[in-house]
Amino acid sequence: MVQFQDVTKGYPNGVLALRRVSLRVDPGEFVFVVGPTGTGKSTLLKLLYRDESPTEGRVFVAGRDVSALPHRAIPELRRGLGVVFQDFKLLPSRTVFENIAFALRVIGAPPQEIRSRVIRALDLVGLAHRPDAMPGHLSGGEQQRISIARAIVNDPPLLLADEPTGNLDPNSSWEIMQVLSRINLRGTTVIMTTHNKMIVDILRRRVVQLAAGRVVRDQSRGLYAVDA
Repeated sequence: MVQFQDVTKGYPNGVLALRRVSLRVDPGEFVFVVGPTGTGKSTLLKLLYRDESPTEGRVFVAGRDVSALPHRAIPELRRGLGVVFQDFKLLPSRTVFENIAFALRVIGAPPQEIRSRVIRALDLVGLAHRPDAMPGHLSGGEQQRISIARAIVNDPPLLLADEPTGNLDPNSSWEIMQVLSRINLRGTTVIMTTHNKMIVDILRRRVVQLAAGRVVRDQSRGLYAVDA
């Protein structure tokens, strides 16, 4: 599903966010990417949806070298991915239904298909009863579940989640992890960056740890910290 081949990413200010990273994620895996702030976690995800390009090395998604894609092909790549951010990124003047449907309208999906897909996505995240709500009337956890529904409404094979529980309280964070686990059980590959030690230690999925832009640990069913 995902492969990094000797990837280095440097920025114009001289910062090396990633250093010679080689990593493979197989279809259906759930992978936590952990490490302190500034170790390259978000950069790793940005390379997958081509918000950034590697300075050296190659990045593959579903067998496709995304690091070599021309700019005109990037929208097509992103339509096949789901991306969830820490800060929700919902349209405040649109209802829950409209926020999720937006991703389908952009690609010209027919109205009846849009309705059925949005309802299915809402059901999966446990908010089928709130299609007409406005984002400002929802809790933070509910808003994040809507952003997840929007990310999966196209049934992407790969879901990228960048600190999706970072702004949430412990109860809401756990609800989000239950949603992501259900999505993974349906066959979607999930790669999630996080600082949340409790979540990582409870779920015991594969853990990739970064330090100073390098992979320093890659452990199946790992804990957040080596000495935890």
